[in-house]
Amino acid sequence: MVPSMEEPLVASNTEKTQGPGHSLVVIEVKKQLYLAGPLIAGGLLQNVVQMISVMFVGHLGELALSSASIATSFAGVTGFSLLAGMSSSLDTLCGQAFGAKQYHLLGIYKQRAIFVLTLVSVVVAVIWAYTGQILLFFGLDPEIAMGAGTYIRWLTPALFVYGPLQCQIRFLRTQNIVLPVMLSSGVMALSHVLVCWLLVYKLGLGNSGAALANTISYLVNFLVLALYVRFSQSCKNTWTGLSTEAFHDILSFLRLAVPSALMVCLEWWSFDLMVLLTGFLPNPKLEASVLSISLNTVVLVFRIPSGLGAAISTRVANELGAGRPHAARLATRVIMALGVVSGVSLGLLVILVRNLWGYAYSNEEEVVKYVARIMPILAVTFLFDDLQCVLSGILRGCGFQKIGAIINLSAYYLVGIPAALCFAFLYHFGGMGMWLGIVCGLVVQVLLLLFITLSTNWEKEALKAKNRVFGSSPPTDSTT
Repeated sequence: MVPSMEEPLVASNTEKTQGPGHSLVVIEVKKQLYLAGPLIAGGLLQNVVQMISVMFVGHLGELALSSASIATSFAGVTGFSLLAGMSSSLDTLCGQAFGAKQYHLLGIYKQRAIFVLTLVSVVVAVIWAYTGQILLFFGLDPEIAMGAGTYIRWLTPALFVYGPLQCQIRFLRTQNIVLPVMLSSGVMALSHVLVCWLLVYKLGLGNSGAALANTISYLVNFLVLALYVRFSQSCKNTWTGLSTEAFHDILSFLRLAVPSALMVCLEWWSFDLMVLLTGFLPNPKLEASVLSISLNTVVLVFRIPSGLGAAISTRVANELGAGRPHAARLATRVIMALGVVSGVSLGLLVILVRNLWGYAYSNEEEVVKYVARIMPILAVTFLFDDLQCVLSGILRGCGFQKIGAIINLSAYYLVGIPAALCFAFLYHFGGMGMWLGIVCGLVVQVLLLLFITLSTNWEKEALKAKNRVFGSSPPTDSTT
């Protein structure tokens, strides 16, 4: 029987303990922070993998750092962003199914996503095999291009672990299971330091060893989560074993996964494109190194609003799936306030550490001073990036990925990138000009996302969520 729209489908522990002294806003803040806290910590720990790899390579020399930076950016543009984007469709599918208590669908959605992402990884791996030649074709410095080609070949196995890992994380967090995600990320981060040290220094593999270490660390994280899903009682209803149902209705999944990928990729590409374009600036090794450090800093700090965005996508998807549009609306108001507080705090922190941060990545005084000059611009970036992240999380919870993709295309490629090119090459601001252009794109993105969020008809979206969940095929067969 299909539940009515007003029937609560998910009982929250917080709701059960609600007393006269608790306002709905306070309760919602507690729910979001409960989700966001471990997700922020887990995201930071996951990002440590890339950051540690870059740090190890940075101390091998400027050429090694710039080559690894270009390779990492190319990998992000052509591979990791695509996989992360496609897997984000599970924020909508699994989140709404869980809210509607259609628990069996979560396992089917996860298997379907892993299957599709594995096929996509094969195509990406073929492209990565020609990275050096592709970069040379676009006129990049030959030494940097060849070094990047070598680095990315050693990074290729990570593709086939990264996609399933992202699916596993979303499968869990849409069920409000966040502590295991954080703990498994901690295990991965700790092991990565040791693995990098062994491969880079003890075995003498240099930057190739740093690339290979990523695969090992992602695999550790995935296996820990897989064991939790297999044996935990928390997932006994959502994971009932392998099912042939996962191979059905692939086109329906792609109709949401492709816009999800575009929504993520169009934003991700704009940031990574800056690092690639630094190869055409005067003193490309310095510019690439500094822009890489800046981008790694943004990615590191981004995990905080990313955790908030993940929390709100879960809250909105769960509440819409449960048929509670008013709760979904309240959740969006709360997260926007939290986003502003977070963005301002992060900006102030970045300004305070601007003169020291460069030493974490390089011993070159020229690099450290350049990083200090660019950090105030990053502080402004963090404020608007924080807001866009939580607003994008709202769109994913609703299933608005197509709208999000159009907004990101307009903001970054009609405004942000053209402005960055003008500041960097026409007005000769170099790498700082690149960031100024991105800030322009971020402002436009935030304004458009805010308009969509404030004009959303939540009752209508709850009905759409109900139709999406109960329009899915029932399970046919499964094996443990």
